Amino acid sequence: MSYDVKDMSLAPQGKKKISWVQRHMPVLEHIKKRFQEEKPFEGITIGSCLHLEPKTINLGLTLQAGGAEVAMTGCNPLSTQDDATAAGASLGLHMYGWREETNEEYYQNLNRVLDHEPDVIIDDGADMIFLIHRHRRELLDKVIGACEETTTGIHRLRAMHEDGALEFPVMAVNDAYTKYLFDNRYGTGQSTFDSIMGSTNVLIAGKTVVVCGYGWCGRGIALRAQGLGANVIVTEIDPIRALEARMDGYRVMSVQEAVKHADILITATGNIDVVSKEHFQVMKDGCILANSGHFNVEINSEDLKEMSISSELLKPDIEEFQLSDGRKFYLLAEGRLVNLAGERGQGHPAEIMDMSFAMQALSTQYLLENKLEPGVYKTPDEKDYEVARLKLQAMDIEIDSLTERQHQYLEGWEEGT
Repeated sequence: MSYDVKDMSLAPQGKKKISWVQRHMPVLEHIKKRFQEEKPFEGITIGSCLHLEPKTINLGLTLQAGGAEVAMTGCNPLSTQDDATAAGASLGLHMYGWREETNEEYYQNLNRVLDHEPDVIIDDGADMIFLIHRHRRELLDKVIGACEETTTGIHRLRAMHEDGALEFPVMAVNDAYTKYLFDNRYGTGQSTFDSIMGSTNVLIAGKTVVVCGYGWCGRGIALRAQGLGANVIVTEIDPIRALEARMDGYRVMSVQEAVKHADILITATGNIDVVSKEHFQVMKDGCILANSGHFNVEINSEDLKEMSISSELLKPDIEEFQLSDGRKFYLLAEGRLVNLAGERGQGHPAEIMDMSFAMQALSTQYLLENKLEPGVYKTPDEKDYEVARLKLQAMDIEIDSLTERQHQYLEGWEEGT
């Protein structure tokens, strides 16, 4: 078994963490048991580029139980947990990655996974898929398809497909109901504040929190900020989402105006330069800056560095920037995904990733069982409902079902029938 991790002596600690999350991921454990019997991935190699932490290793073990050879690397240089990777390697997964990789090491590890010539890719942000199309084209005939985990990656892949550049099918796992309605909303909302509060130890109640973007991640962040007692301001470019945010009880304004009030500003748009020079020029002194989008491009840290007369690392994940007029801003986790890259970042709760990774496992199986043309595909609704039913079952919740008469009534068209 090949691997390159920071310290294999951390494996026992990592195994304990994996055991803990398995206790809280009943849907994935159910699927794992079925995979052990059916072996749907026998003879298949699966390569993944995901945040390397205990819940992700559990996904790798689920795929391994189904007969797959699994090679894994990280999708963010600061989100890897070294005890988890050591544990994964000790349990038979090909593991490549460590916390605080350089950019060169990051791509080196992507290529190490691709050297295993995977049949299926599981990606988070589409870096591995893009790398195959740009630099490892000899693998295109081998790859059956891929699954993409996050909104940012889906945007990139749809753009590739529209340009005629995508050469194999991709399952848009992010667009599954049991992914984005729960992972993006409740997972991002909780994990973002877990990390911010763990790093800064500041009180959220009474502060003004600005949330840039009101997609499902932004909705979750705003909801949690409000629940913690914050005064929430939302910024948006979509008029319908902006109206929804206002109807949900938040103030809505432009970024340029919102930063004048922000004690804490959190970006969650998936876009570039959401907060940049013109915003820093009017930003409130003492503002804490955090990003919950996939890439570290939403807060323009280069603009911030150029405008500052000094900077200082106060803690491993808090950097203070001082402007010439004396104002100071505090950037968390280098502007990377704060809920995983922050010093206290643990990612989404296990109960949430249970559903997301169950969808990854089922979508991988679907790819192998169905011959699809290149493109971006929504996961089948029946897979969504299967995951939801299993989750309710694990929570000991029973729901109603339609009677035959109710079925007939809903399917009829005559008045009164």
